[in-house]
Amino acid sequence: MRRAALTAGLSATTAYAASLADVCTTSNVKAALPASGAIQGLTMIPSSVTASPVYNASSSGEVFFPDATYDYCGVTFNYTHNGRDDTVALTYWLPAPESFENRFLATGGMAYMISAGSAYLPGGVMYGAVAGTTDGGFGGSLDTVFLLANGTINYEALYSMGYHGIGEMTMVGKEFTKNFYNMTDDNKLYTYYQGCSEGGRAGWSQVQKYPQVYDGIIPGAPAIRYGQQQANHLYSNVVEQTLGYYPPSCELERIVNATIDACDSLDGKVDGVVARTDLCMLNFDLNSTIGLSYSCAASSSSGIGLGFGKRSDPASNGTVSAEGVAVASEILKGLHDSQGRRAYISYQPSASFSDAATEYNSATGEYELDIASTGGEWIVRFLELIDADNLSSLTNVTYDVLRDWMELGWKRYEDVLQTTWPDLSEFEQAGGKILTFHGESDPSIPTGSSVHFYESVRSIMYPELGYNASVDAMGDWYRLYMVPGAAHCATNDVQANGPFPQTNLAVMIDWVENGVTPTTLNATHLAGEWEGDNAQLCAWPLRPLWTENGTQFNCVYDQPSIDTWNYTFDSYKVPLY
Repeated sequence: MRRAALTAGLSATTAYAASLADVCTTSNVKAALPASGAIQGLTMIPSSVTASPVYNASSSGEVFFPDATYDYCGVTFNYTHNGRDDTVALTYWLPAPESFENRFLATGGMAYMISAGSAYLPGGVMYGAVAGTTDGGFGGSLDTVFLLANGTINYEALYSMGYHGIGEMTMVGKEFTKNFYNMTDDNKLYTYYQGCSEGGRAGWSQVQKYPQVYDGIIPGAPAIRYGQQQANHLYSNVVEQTLGYYPPSCELERIVNATIDACDSLDGKVDGVVARTDLCMLNFDLNSTIGLSYSCAASSSSGIGLGFGKRSDPASNGTVSAEGVAVASEILKGLHDSQGRRAYISYQPSASFSDAATEYNSATGEYELDIASTGGEWIVRFLELIDADNLSSLTNVTYDVLRDWMELGWKRYEDVLQTTWPDLSEFEQAGGKILTFHGESDPSIPTGSSVHFYESVRSIMYPELGYNASVDAMGDWYRLYMVPGAAHCATNDVQANGPFPQTNLAVMIDWVENGVTPTTLNATHLAGEWEGDNAQLCAWPLRPLWTENGTQFNCVYDQPSIDTWNYTFDSYKVPLY
């Protein structure tokens, strides 16, 4: 029997009559902590508890959940692993008792961070869910603690980041939630996960490592296949070095803009959004951009693929060169080894070439190689095990070297960061649902990465079924949606008219709790000409096509289109899922 925790003297039948002020107290939270032995190997630390009620909190302008106002109880407490003498810090936001809907939401982080802080917690509270996050016991940022010394990996932090930090936060959070709201064993606590990028990879880790714990998982643009994904950020740099040309950023921007202009209408609707990058790949000749003029004002830029600092570029005028197009074409081709065998994939046409950003040398007036730190740090810190933030040089780094780095990362971290185990039978048999999405113009994690994993799961789990039958079977519990024009876990200023799936948790709740399968995925235009309007996204392998002069939306089966998303990674001797 669970302990009453909604303040002394309150029974389960009167629990929801309690106010937020009544329940959101340090003493009440301490009473609701999981008891000793409730979660094997973990012990709560009552002296660490904090609790404070927050009223009329509001969120607006977010991409992963809609605008809302809500009250919640902000709670923090720590636990330790028995025998380890460590401390793991947890944060939970709990809805007011009258707003609690028997739901729990786990959230993840981004880049090398296991947590996004409180950024994603409102997306749970507004749907009546307790929402939680963790620092994993290492402060939250893996790259800063990954090496105890040169050559010595901090394995506790690595595996916490890999999967068990969030898994433990969820198991602790579920037990704590049941105690706090005085739920009985007969009450179902629906458990969800939502995250994007590294948070998306973490979502897949929970599917694969904790298949019995969750009812629904939403992994957005997941950074799975870490061995390939992280090293892939250097591919654009290696292309530039191999071809001996370092294009100014505005030359590549002009190529992207021309690609968008040319491919916009291929889905049957002219709206400034490339919804069919596959048709763009089949029909657009990048050489047609040679000679187009560009003119760019001076600018500063930063972000994933550009390092974490800022770089200044001078104003620039010129025309797209054959050399610039050659660089762009080779990048879009994806990494192949010296024997022409595929090692990895690249971004879709219409994605920005952010990994290929070059550095302007004011002394020479020339653009030079600028090593993308997202990839460089992976090589130096996680493969060479040297405590540094980036490679100092790419001298002698060829396509074959990059391919070998990918295989090394794959082998070293296969059980913890690769996160591509394709047999998800346990999760499926437990009744779990997966709703995953990926921006079609993602410049950081190739959109085809999510397609390839979907196809890996389909072929492993349904080898006896034909293609359409296996897709139908997958659709009962696992659906993938590409988001037209979207960038990495975000809308895209360059394709502002594109929609974004802002209400994924609401869709998942309806699927899990009410049996409403999302045939198409609900999305919203968050900017641009149709801001505020609804849109629908097609489930893979169906692709969007507008008819009747761009007024009738359809999801169609297009085999040549599907074929552009299918890859054989023949540079490796074992399957790359």
